[in-house]
Amino acid sequence: MATGRTPRVLTVGAGAAPLVGSLIRTGHRVIAVDIAQAAIDALLGALDESTASLVGEHLTTIAADVRTLRIDEPVDVWHDRAVFHFLVEPADQLAYAAAAARAVTPGGHLVISTFAPDGPTSCSGLPVTRYDAGSLGEVFAPAFFLVDSFEADHHTPWGTTQRFTHAVLRRA
Repeated sequence: MATGRTPRVLTVGAGAAPLVGSLIRTGHRVIAVDIAQAAIDALLGALDESTASLVGEHLTTIAADVRTLRIDEPVDVWHDRAVFHFLVEPADQLAYAAAAARAVTPGGHLVISTFAPDGPTSCSGLPVTRYDAGSLGEVFAPAFFLVDSFEADHHTPWGTTQRFTHAVLRRA
């Protein structure tokens, strides 16, 4: 990340999660991407008043398919909490990896969470692909290389447990 520049974070599948507001309040410029405009609208509606006043200056929202995403300026971090595993076709996975490689500045990071090998085989009625750290590294190579990873259980609001793989990859 260049010195003196506000860190830029792109988060895919942004929805109304509190992450975007937290990043803005800590001084990051955020690009929130979701395929559904309704999710973007929910995100904007969930921002508190002080954070909402920073929209435009510190927040850009994009309703788009991440597989074909192109942005004007590179980002320091690409964040994905549970979008990538919905891409079950190899061509879609490669298109996503190419979009991330185009967007992340050299030396920047891809932070990604997917279902682990022993995680669910479907979510919200849709099939998913499950990954360990090695298989994630393979999908994103050679543009990215694996820096760190761990697996953890996610406890859902409806009382089930889902195993996730979390990985940090660095842009070559």
